[in-house]
Amino acid sequence: MFAIIPDDNVGSWAATGLWFVLSMSDLVDGYLARKEGTTRSGAFLDPLADKVCVLGAMFVLVNRGYFSAWLVGIIAAREISISLYRVFAGAKGVSVPASRAAKWKTFAQQSAVGFAVLPWTAANYTIAAKGSLVIAVVLTVYSGAQYWLVAIRARRAR
Repeated sequence: MFAIIPDDNVGSWAATGLWFVLSMSDLVDGYLARKEGTTRSGAFLDPLADKVCVLGAMFVLVNRGYFSAWLVGIIAAREISISLYRVFAGAKGVSVPASRAAKWKTFAQQSAVGFAVLPWTAANYTIAAKGSLVIAVVLTVYSGAQYWLVAIRARRAR
């Protein structure tokens, strides 16, 4: 995926198609996990794979001048901190399921990447790609705050 994101900021149908398949595979995987049941390793590896895929694409898009580094930095900081929280909570036997806001956050992040690699005109690119990135950042911060508030309340309850 990362190798076919173009350098020229005009997008690519190949990158768009591949990103769509990757994003849809996340939905299918979630559906199958709910239908067939989750495994401990799947509950850990699936969100990790999603984060590697989204952040990898976003870092390439920063490098190619599509996205602002500070906005992607906010997303990366949240993803890393919540992933570490999940690891430590999991080590104590505590499950940290994805919140509804976190699911919308993932959709917004995937949409931002999708819009960025879609071959559009410059005006459409600015509105769709950068606007969806800002929405993704807002949802990322909001869902991250939700996780931390739940963690703080749980700690105080002990």
